[in-house]
Amino acid sequence: MKKFKYLIPKTLDEAVSLNQSHEGSAIYVAGGTDVMVKIKSGKLAPDYLISLKHIGVGSQLGVNRETGALHIGGLVTHRTLETSSLIRLQYPIIHDAVQRIGSTQIRNVATIGGNLVNAVPSADGAIPLIALDARVNIYGSAGERTVDLVHFFEGPGQTVMDRGEIVTEIVVPKQPSRTGGAYQKFGRRAAMELPLIGVGVLITLEEGSNRCAKARITLGVAAPTPIRTLSAERYLVGKEITENTLNEAGKLAAEESRVRDSVRGLAWYRREMVEVLVQRMGVKCLQRIKETEAL
Repeated sequence: MKKFKYLIPKTLDEAVSLNQSHEGSAIYVAGGTDVMVKIKSGKLAPDYLISLKHIGVGSQLGVNRETGALHIGGLVTHRTLETSSLIRLQYPIIHDAVQRIGSTQIRNVATIGGNLVNAVPSADGAIPLIALDARVNIYGSAGERTVDLVHFFEGPGQTVMDRGEIVTEIVVPKQPSRTGGAYQKFGRRAAMELPLIGVGVLITLEEGSNRCAKARITLGVAAPTPIRTLSAERYLVGKEITENTLNEAGKLAAEESRVRDSVRGLAWYRREMVEVLVQRMGVKCLQRIKETEAL
């Protein structure tokens, strides 16, 4: 493994400045669970690693009292999200995803920001956040900008970020009342496994009925980037959420997916699992709405 120098900036601006001064030969590192594997395998060979652990921002997790939005710092670990009662009770779709990422040892250090920046199609963390209409705050030499997460990914390993930029925060807007969400990744094993497919569903019901006011259906490993299935979402809005409507939404989502054959699974099987899991997660959304109303 190539030797590198480990730099420890104390502020965002210092981190960005170090990246600029070592342009092309430095990369950021937070948890390091992806970066170190790539360095050891020879896929990355930086001269400098710039640690983001001590920059003084990015570790917050909480709800803004004025806006009701959930703020997740880019350096928040999956384990922090997994063990947070706020996430488990109010954002169970996020909890569904993070509790299955890697092992406990990995979740203890791997960050949600790193999961997004890595931009692999199988990234579990992205799917529920896209369903929740999350946006990411990005900081670089030109200052801060905000991007809707659904538009953040450009391809496998590719994002809209410019060189030297850092994901500082993920912001989830306040969700309407009577909203339920659920996520499931499907693989050959229950844990320590990249998913064959990942499906997130978020449903908001109209007051006093089971009629859908808002729907989000998001897929991972179904295209080069995480995607929303817009035709399936449009189909559900305005309809009573029943087994039949969820089945039809599943079919539309499967048709809209761009799954492919790989060594881990065939396209036809992935497509069928999209159909099945959309229906199952839709049912789970209804259950969670009822459970919340019963409290």
